[in-house]
Amino acid sequence: MSDDSLQIFIDEAEDLLNIAEQALLHLDNLDNEADTLDGINDLFCTFHTIKGAAGLFGLDSIVEFTHVVESVLCKIREGSLTVDEDIVSLFLSSRDHLSNLVENAHSGEQGISGELKIIDDELIGKLDDYLGVSTADEKNNDLTLTATVTEKNTEGVINENWHISLRFGPNVLRNGMDPASFIGYLSNIGELKSVTLVSDAIPQWNDFDPENCYLGFEIVLIAADTNKEAIEEVFEFVQDDCRISILPPHSHIDAYIKMIEELPEEDMRIGDILVACGALTSSEKEDVLNTQDRLTDKVTAGGVEQKVPPLGKVAVEQQVVQQEVVDAALKKQNELKLQRDNSQQTIRVNALKLESLLNLVGELVIGSANAELNARRLADADLNEAMENLLRLVEEVRDTALGLRMVQIGETFNRYKRVVREVSRDTGKDIDLRISGAETELDKTLIEKIGDPLMHLVRNAIDHGIEPSEKRLAVGKPAMGTVNLDAFHDSGSIVIQIKDDGGGLSKEKILNKALEKNLIQENQQLNDQEIYRLIFEAGFSTAEKVSNLSGRGVGMDVVRRNIESLRGHVEIESEEGKGTSISIRLPLTLAIIDGFQVRVGNAQYIVPLDMVDECIELNESLRGKDEQANYVNLRGEILPFMRLSDMFGEKGEKGEMDNKHRDNIVVVKFLGKKAGFVVDELLGEHQTVIKPLGKVFQNLKGISGATILGSGEVAMIIDIPAMVDRVIKSGEKHSILPNEIH
Repeated sequence: MSDDSLQIFIDEAEDLLNIAEQALLHLDNLDNEADTLDGINDLFCTFHTIKGAAGLFGLDSIVEFTHVVESVLCKIREGSLTVDEDIVSLFLSSRDHLSNLVENAHSGEQGISGELKIIDDELIGKLDDYLGVSTADEKNNDLTLTATVTEKNTEGVINENWHISLRFGPNVLRNGMDPASFIGYLSNIGELKSVTLVSDAIPQWNDFDPENCYLGFEIVLIAADTNKEAIEEVFEFVQDDCRISILPPHSHIDAYIKMIEELPEEDMRIGDILVACGALTSSEKEDVLNTQDRLTDKVTAGGVEQKVPPLGKVAVEQQVVQQEVVDAALKKQNELKLQRDNSQQTIRVNALKLESLLNLVGELVIGSANAELNARRLADADLNEAMENLLRLVEEVRDTALGLRMVQIGETFNRYKRVVREVSRDTGKDIDLRISGAETELDKTLIEKIGDPLMHLVRNAIDHGIEPSEKRLAVGKPAMGTVNLDAFHDSGSIVIQIKDDGGGLSKEKILNKALEKNLIQENQQLNDQEIYRLIFEAGFSTAEKVSNLSGRGVGMDVVRRNIESLRGHVEIESEEGKGTSISIRLPLTLAIIDGFQVRVGNAQYIVPLDMVDECIELNESLRGKDEQANYVNLRGEILPFMRLSDMFGEKGEKGEMDNKHRDNIVVVKFLGKKAGFVVDELLGEHQTVIKPLGKVFQNLKGISGATILGSGEVAMIIDIPAMVDRVIKSGEKHSILPNEIH
């Protein structure tokens, strides 16, 4: 097999293992026995698919381990084992081990050794405890437990050899056929081990018709080198006048299942799949379909809304095929449907190729802006019209390319179900994780980088936030604590909230710890938000004891830095005794945004367009009598503002052209707070390709990145969250010194 084929297996195995994890976590919440059995069947199919694919690549370690997992699942399907927390935990550990085995195969390792081998033996030992057999016995057992299931589901027919159930029709004798001759002819195919007469159809003597045939037979045939088609041909001349069911030996079940798995990837019905593998003959399929039609007519005539049984069920009831073969055919049909749907809807793309595409789109945006400037300079009407069409198409290409990187955040949220389950078990707390907004889309790069900070916040909510059940009951709360994970779009950003109904944050404890760490002064006045943000300082922790989850003061400062590095913002709301809510606000993408271009002095700046509320002229009616004041009355609302020329040390035009120059205020809004920035000129909307700042400029406050304009000049992108905070904190008097930021 080629490396490309192996990579496809690795990718599909990872997807299937993620599906298995979610299915296992779902089992904990199922009270209905039927739903639990459906979940176990889905798990069995998932693990069986991994085992089958691994076998194609000769990955024996995966095949052997998965086989043992399947055996335990079969026990549950039989009813010999019940699903509880311990067995779910064991399956979760087995799923993790399979993930490691897949990764081991990906690295090119042959076989397993070291710690991986130790874990493999340990898990197989635990699984074998449920099977009641030794590891050696299990590995040497070539027959799966499904054969045992078949024996129990065939209504007493235990067919180690071919079993033929034959019921002659009433017209056989009348048509000149001899029933005994057909049975005798079977001896040419194999050895007749037993022939049992079935006389139930013989009526009372008064109703007996000597020209009618009332005979039936149950025949056991020993024939190694034959198939269903050959046996059916024996009864070719009486097929229309009798009912024949041919059940092959159990040894053929595995062969049929293997043939079904190896069928070509074509759209096939259940009946076609069973005929293609040889488990059902064409005439048997027609007979089953006719039975279905009769049932359909009966249901329709009765006027009662009933579901007609599927072909597979009818075939099993008529004893022409085993349930395990039908299950394999259903699994094959579902796989084909899933593959067909996936092939129509999705395609795997290398992440590096996608990144390269986005870089090219960014360069296209910059190039089109340059072309637009030249078109305006030439003042050619036709050229300008063509440029407008081109810019519209570039914008559509940009949005489509960015959409390729947008993925739903639900997959990331689902990973935390496992965390909550395991941590709640470790801490002895009863916790329910509720997820909403899973369909919210976010840039894949952001999702990858936000995963670990979110993980830490969820674990923190469980350890610090949720109280033990006894304490919750004592204060009138439900014994089960709740952690909510929510995601939604707001003002061109995505907001992720982690909310718990625990004990909340203690402002007194936070202030005492901050004083102890010299993070604040003794008489320093802080609002609630400033107090809560102290928990993000390095080395800060209010935990009374160190645990394996928290208490070392490591992590929350890293969480804040990681979020801020993504141009994000963290906000905390808490009420002691009632719970805490942490909101993370992130940009939708890190690549290309819609910006609003302004000029300050000789430099140009970009303000993210989704945060621009309005633009107004700073005239005398707004300014008032105090020209030094840094606030205006905007329709009855106090709006603090700041001159960007002072902030960034740009030489503005004020004083040079007082008669002609008009100041403008760009009003921005963030987290419900408004602030204004005074600029010299409004230049309008601009497609902005974000370029990260180099290491030398990483600590530059008030700037979140840079972009290249169509003219080739570099324009800085203003960090609105940071700047809004600075403007609001500046108070009513102008307190920001010129040239503060360079």
